[in-house]
Amino acid sequence: MLTSIAMILLLGLFIGWICSRLRLPSLIGMILVGIILSPHALNLIDESILMISGDLRQIALVIILTRAGLSLDLSDLKKVGRPAVLMCFVPACVEMLGTVILAPILLKVSVLDAAIMGSVIAAVSPAVVVPRMIRLIDEGYGKNKSIPQLILAGASVDDVFVIVVFTALTVLAATGEMSAARFIQIPISIVLGVILGGGVGILLVLFFKKNHIRDSVKILIILSISFLLLEVQNRLEGYIPISGLLAIMSAGIMLKQKYDVLASRLSAKYNKLWLGAEVFLFVLVGATVDLKYVKSAGIFAVLLIIGALLFRMIGVALSLVKTDLSKKERLFCMVAYTPKATVQAAIGAIPLSMGLDCGNMVLTVAVLSILITAPFGAVCVDNLYKRLLEK
Repeated sequence: MLTSIAMILLLGLFIGWICSRLRLPSLIGMILVGIILSPHALNLIDESILMISGDLRQIALVIILTRAGLSLDLSDLKKVGRPAVLMCFVPACVEMLGTVILAPILLKVSVLDAAIMGSVIAAVSPAVVVPRMIRLIDEGYGKNKSIPQLILAGASVDDVFVIVVFTALTVLAATGEMSAARFIQIPISIVLGVILGGGVGILLVLFFKKNHIRDSVKILIILSISFLLLEVQNRLEGYIPISGLLAIMSAGIMLKQKYDVLASRLSAKYNKLWLGAEVFLFVLVGATVDLKYVKSAGIFAVLLIIGALLFRMIGVALSLVKTDLSKKERLFCMVAYTPKATVQAAIGAIPLSMGLDCGNMVLTVAVLSILITAPFGAVCVDNLYKRLLEK
């Protein structure tokens, strides 16, 4: 196991560094390392690591969502108003609709399988978007209209919304049971997740203000509570719908609102945690890819991803109707909302692990969506923000 961990970290960091030198997201290199080391290629990753890869991917998702919460200022978000709410679900819904329309035609899958596929690829990537929007906030680009805050908040809630929809659809595929009540659970789980996370955040603020503790210990406390929030979601499943992921992000937001100085320090430490978590997340998702399915999906899977991306851009444009954003600023929002990576890496292999017939195809499309959209979105944001946004 230790040898496998060493190879994952060293090769993931090295190939990721090479990609960053080529002005590509480092996660592309990490995924390629995973594909090369996978059981379907050189088979150099210990089986014990592959068995817990799902848990490791979830830990990485917890870290990035907490980091997003600690960086999000609600006062900036309130200035945006209605578009901020619409960006949380409209682009994802339009993209899922596009996938349901296109996938049965291009990949010859059922409507339900297409919906599951759409729910996997519809989430925007915090791993690509969050650090770039934080940099824009620091540099002051788009700040007068709170554009980075709009994208940052929308991307974070968008992920939770998509994951809840994905969970409902995979349960339907596995059990054949679906009712209107399952979709009613989506807004309920979001609201309860926000309330639970907000309450936890307030308690953490009170505790940290009364007790002098090293920031490193605070990180361990917050991480442990985050894992417990996910366990609360799992234990209450089937009784009370609640989004543990949204609760985790809401706790971070509350820390930012009530204890800004501490939130800034913790955010910096979470950035360092993300360095290691990112490597494991993307290498391990690459390790689950069977290249023969990528080959069989071929050009039709690529066409599906491009088509779904166009639907997503239409969803962003609809969300920004009747705003004071210029055409350039709207174009920036459309391209900044395209990268896929984190959520696809975290949930793309779940249908396969559940034994669903569509599992391999969903995973293949998820990985291809990362390889296509992550570099596209990252390169567009890095090269266009100074041209499209006001400083």
